Amino acid sequence: MKYNICIFLILGFVAQLFACSKKNTGDVITPSGDVHVYYVANNGLESNKGTIEAPFQTINIALTHTVPGDTVIVRGGTYSEKVVFPKSGVMDKYITLKAYHGETPIIDGSAFSVNGREALVTIDKAKFIVVDGFEIRNLKTSTGDPKAIMVEGGSDYITIKNNTIYGIDYTQLPLNGGGNAILIIGNTSDPVTNITVTGNTIHDCKTGYGENLTINGYVDGFTITNNTIYNAQNIGIDAAGGYAANADAALNYARNGIISGNTCYNIESKRGPLGGHGAIGIYVDGGRNVIVEKNRVSVTDRGIGAVSETNGFPTDHVTIRNNLVYNCWCSGIYMGGYLNYTGGGTSNSAIVNNTLYNNNRALGAFGEIEGEISIREDCSNNVIKNNIIYGGASDMFIHKYTVKGSGNIIDHNMYYTTGPAQWTWNGTSYTDYNLWKAACGGDANSTNNVDPLFINTSAPDLHLQSSSAAKNSGQVISEAINGNTDFDGNARIVNKQISKGAYQ
Repeated sequence: MKYNICIFLILGFVAQLFACSKKNTGDVITPSGDVHVYYVANNGLESNKGTIEAPFQTINIALTHTVPGDTVIVRGGTYSEKVVFPKSGVMDKYITLKAYHGETPIIDGSAFSVNGREALVTIDKAKFIVVDGFEIRNLKTSTGDPKAIMVEGGSDYITIKNNTIYGIDYTQLPLNGGGNAILIIGNTSDPVTNITVTGNTIHDCKTGYGENLTINGYVDGFTITNNTIYNAQNIGIDAAGGYAANADAALNYARNGIISGNTCYNIESKRGPLGGHGAIGIYVDGGRNVIVEKNRVSVTDRGIGAVSETNGFPTDHVTIRNNLVYNCWCSGIYMGGYLNYTGGGTSNSAIVNNTLYNNNRALGAFGEIEGEISIREDCSNNVIKNNIIYGGASDMFIHKYTVKGSGNIIDHNMYYTTGPAQWTWNGTSYTDYNLWKAACGGDANSTNNVDPLFINTSAPDLHLQSSSAAKNSGQVISEAINGNTDFDGNARIVNKQISKGAYQ
C-alpha cells in the first residue's frame, strides 16, 4: 500500500514537471487548443512551419497562416515589407502581431517607392487586430502619401501599441500634400470603431500638411493615450472632420474619443518648409465629443486647439481639462475658426483646470500676442474655468479677437504674470482688471496678480506648493466636466473641493 502511494506521488511530481515545461518561457509560447503561434526571423524560410525552431522569413507569409486567436511573433532584425493584414480576429480572439520579448523587429521602407496613399502596415476592413512593439521607419517620398501605420475601411477593435515610428517623410516642394506616422481614417459608411493607440513614440517625421497621429473621418470611438511625439514639423495629434476622408458629409468627422496622457514637444513649423508658427501639439479640428485631458504639451508653436477650419463642421462638445501647456511659441490653448478664413467655430466646449505657463514667446500671424487662451471666430456657449494662467513678461492672458460668438462663460481662473497684465475682448485691449471683467461679463470669482506658487518655474515643475491660493479655490462644475483625476492621477474633487490648474 505504501509502495503504491509512493509510485502515485512520484508520477504526480513528474506530471507537474512536464506541465511546467509546457508553460511560456519569454515569448516561446506553447499553443493550446486551436490557438497557434507563428514565428518570423531573418534567417527563416517561407517553406518552414513557423515554429520557434523553424520560423518564417516574412511577416506577410506568417499572417496568411493565422486564424482568430493566433499570434505572430517577430524576432529582431530588419524586414523590408509592406505588411497587410489579410484576415480578422473575432471577439476575445485577436490576431496579434508582436515583437519577440527583448528584441526589436524593424519594418523598414527605405527600398520602396510610394504611389498614392500607402503604408508600411495596413489594416483595411479588418477587425480585432493588435500591432505591438515594432520599429517602423524610413518611408520617404516626393510624390505619394506615406504612412507608417494606416487603419481604414471600417476596421474595428484595433490596438496599436508600443511602437517607435520615425523617418516617415513627405518631401515634395512646394508642399501640396503630406503624410502621417499613424492614420486612422473612416472612409466608408461603416465606421472605424474601438480604436486604441497607446504607448507609441513618434519622432522626426516630416509630414508636410499632414499630421503625425491622425484620426479623421467616420471614426466613432477612439482612445489615444500615453504616446510621445517630438521633433515634428506640423501637428502632433489631430482629431479631424470636414476634409476629404469620407464622401458623406454626415459621417465625415471623428467623434467620441479620448486623447489622454500624451507628451508632445518640439513640434514646430520651422522644422519643415512651412516656416512660421503654425504647428500644433494636440488639435481637435471639426471633431465632436472629444476629451483632451492630462496631456503635457511644450515647445510647440501652439499647444492645444479646439478649432474648426471648415464650414459646416464645427468643433463641438470638446472638453480640454487637466493639461499642462508651457513654453509654447504662441497660444497655449485656442478655439474657434481662423480669422479671415471660413470655419465652423467651436461650441458647447469646456476649457477647465488647465495649467498654462509662459506661452506666447513669439508673435502670431498678424503680429499680435495670441494669448494664453485665444478665442477666435464663432465661439459660442463655451466654459473657461479653473485655469491657472501664468504669463511671461510680454504676454496676454485671454485674447478674444472679434465680436463673433456668444454665451461664453469665463470665471474662477487665476491670473499671474511677470509683466503687465493684458486681456483683449472683442478686439479691445485691457490692462485694468475691473475693466476687463466688465467687458467680458465674467471672472467675478477669479483672482489677478496672485502667484500660484509653483514648485519650480525654471525646470519647470508646475505642481502647487501647499500654501498656494489655487488650492481648493476652484469651482466644482461636475465630475463629467472636471474629470475624475488630476494630472497625476489623484482624485480631482476632494471633500467637494477642487483646486485650480491641472493638479489637485
